[in-house]
Amino acid sequence: MTVVERREVALVDLLDRLLAGGVVITGDVTLRIADVDLVRIDLNALISSVNAQVPSPFEELL
Repeated sequence: MTVVERREVALVDLLDRLLAGGVVITGDVTLRIADVDLVRIDLNALISSVNAQVPSPFEELL
């Protein structure tokens, strides 16, 4: 094993790194019966931390 393989990262550190850069989640779900699409759900989400350089888009609503 190399040093990189044995390195352990705490969950909090991992979440901090992901939120600092931002995470995009994309998904697509289709309910189909007999090759007929009945319901289609698209998911697009951006998860990111908010700070002074990147203000919250919801401040105007408060």
